[in-house]
Amino acid sequence: MEKKRTVFFVSDRTGITAEALGRSLISQFNAEGFRQVTLPFIANLDKAKEAVARINASGIEDGIRPIVFSTIVDDAVRSIIQGSEALYLDFFEAFIGPLERELGMKSSHTAGRAHASADNAAYIQRIEAVNFALANDDGISTKRYPEADVILVGVSRSGKTPTCLYLALQFGIFAANYPLTEDDLNHGELPAVLLPYSAKLYGLTIEPTRLQQIRHHRRPDSRYASSDQVRYEVRQAEDIYRVMGVPFMNTTHPSIEEIATTILHQTGIQRRF
Repeated sequence: MEKKRTVFFVSDRTGITAEALGRSLISQFNAEGFRQVTLPFIANLDKAKEAVARINASGIEDGIRPIVFSTIVDDAVRSIIQGSEALYLDFFEAFIGPLERELGMKSSHTAGRAHASADNAAYIQRIEAVNFALANDDGISTKRYPEADVILVGVSRSGKTPTCLYLALQFGIFAANYPLTEDDLNHGELPAVLLPYSAKLYGLTIEPTRLQQIRHHRRPDSRYASSDQVRYEVRQAEDIYRVMGVPFMNTTHPSIEEIATTILHQTGIQRRF
């Protein structure tokens, strides 16, 4: 079996930025061919030396040079990481220099600024949106639906909950979700409780084969996960969307990020931050 090349995401903070940018790049080269390792909080010289030792050891074990994506801002720490036996790609070095020249000023070189919670209003909005998503998950309650920016509908395991949470965390959107049950599908219409909010509805669908895999993992060999059942539910749900004029998308292949962004784009909902 061909060994995977190891990719390191190295950061002086959480590593979120390095992961996002690095994964976006390696996705163009079959990301499954890489073993991905995140090394967060590499914020001093000792941590940097430990990271280099791990990177170099990985190269020896794999028999192939690792790749390092870095968002280190401290020059001394960055210099140590840059000395590793790896292809070193530095996002800050690539972009900060040109920005400094264009803006005619030096950057702060402050670690963690991209994910700081200095904007108190945005932080509060994020927390409120997450709390809203959790309180209005899976049709638990519909009392606060007038406050919702969007209400996702779909059959069980079509991606409603993770999409709502992503919309809340990343965009501050008040997103609720409501499951289409077998009774709803048998009647071929939306539940009455959703009708007053038809303008806020957005449907999710999914390929039956993928839905069957997901449900089988949750409840093996059950009617819930049977081929006939998932095909029926998906077909009925899509028919309801078309008849009731509910916009919808297929969640089989897009990532949660793509699903959430598509919903905002198609509905015109404005992100809060």
